[in-house]
Amino acid sequence: MTALRIEHLQKTYKSGFIALHDLNLSIPEGDFFALLGANGAGKSTIIGIICSLINKTAGKIHIFNHDLDTATIQAKQFIGLVPQEFNFNIFEPIMEVLINQAGYYGILRKYAIPRAKHLLKQLELYEKRNHSAIQLSGGMKRRLMIARALMHNPKLLILDEPTAGVDVEIRQSMWKYLRTINTQGTTIILTTHYLEEAEQLCRNIAIICHGKILLHTSMQELLTQVEDEPLVLELSSPLSVKPIIPGYYISLIDPITLEIQMQNNTPLNTLFQSLSTQHIYVKNIRAKQNRLETFFLNLINDK
Repeated sequence: MTALRIEHLQKTYKSGFIALHDLNLSIPEGDFFALLGANGAGKSTIIGIICSLINKTAGKIHIFNHDLDTATIQAKQFIGLVPQEFNFNIFEPIMEVLINQAGYYGILRKYAIPRAKHLLKQLELYEKRNHSAIQLSGGMKRRLMIARALMHNPKLLILDEPTAGVDVEIRQSMWKYLRTINTQGTTIILTTHYLEEAEQLCRNIAIICHGKILLHTSMQELLTQVEDEPLVLELSSPLSVKPIIPGYYISLIDPITLEIQMQNNTPLNTLFQSLSTQHIYVKNIRAKQNRLETFFLNLINDK
């Protein structure tokens, strides 16, 4: 089944600005999907229309085969939205934030309480359940937003910059939880400016620019199109001169750090063997730039 099907979607604002140009997109059930684009590309407009927060100019949207125009209530039951901005009552205990959210979907309090407790435990917020939301850290507030969106057990979860401003440890914890619920069947659409996040989590991707889809493909297929990958090597012992290896562009950053430009499909063992013939041994290796970021910037800059 298709979780989301968008057909010929258009949005023109009263000012005459065209935010979306005849946009088509299909996302299968169970997918973990990245919707990427620069600021102003149209991502938030798409999300706003899907969630009935923005009126479209033309086009059709189907959510699990329910037409958003003619079966609005049924379609919206499937959606859980985590917006960019915190929009809950910060003076309310977080248990009540979740229970009240469930009430909007007709879920009785006696059923909402165990559901809220379960989500708070899953998102490591249970010890704070009686605290007011204002007492939570930024990362905890982000997790509360996810818990609130999941209170009615939606089949489609839309995450708009879900880890903005949170530290690495909390981000990794959120990634783990999102992978879990995706494995359990929840379809997830992610927008993010952390392109490493999209590469790590998502199986399929669409890149939007000026209201048009530039690319819609699998993450695996996209990354194979990244021809060059700059690597930074930390060496086990210092060098006095830059090594020369045919087929590689090498820069000596400092006595124990090399930067090497290599083809994406070149085996690392080939590089290591070439270095070892010069008695150069690698202690640590990392990518200089995220591969998806490289492709994204090149694609956007071409438009």
